[in-house]
Amino acid sequence: MSGQPVTPTRVFPAAGHVPYVDDVNDPIVHVPDPYNPNLFISVRRSSLMPTAPTPPREPQPLIDPLAARMLGGGVGAGAAGWGAGQLLIGASQLVSAVAGAGSAVFAIALLLLVAKLAPSIGSGKQGKTVNITNHNRLWGRSSTRA
Repeated sequence: MSGQPVTPTRVFPAAGHVPYVDDVNDPIVHVPDPYNPNLFISVRRSSLMPTAPTPPREPQPLIDPLAARMLGGGVGAGAAGWGAGQLLIGASQLVSAVAGAGSAVFAIALLLLVAKLAPSIGSGKQGKTVNITNHNRLWGRSSTRA
């Protein structure tokens, strides 16, 4: 029996949908019922109104422009934050250097002051006494005697 075509002895109609001769050229389609969207109606495709053809779509960019802008803004904000941090680091180093230099200047001035006062204190010699008299008069006139 294998390899030989089978010839039907009787033709039985199919249960439910009975195919017509014209089903190949004009198939039956099921569309929603306008009164009850849960039901479907069987109609021939040729009896439906044709829909308007949709225009071809333009090619879309590979990367979403909005996402690219947001990514660029995030990277830019991160770079700006890093730059601001570097600026603050540089400013703190500058303040530290100025404070160190100011401390060094103060220490040198203190040593010079001690060196200037030390001979008069340690050797018993009296320092030089200078009397300054300042006379202030009306209208901003003043005279000083040393």
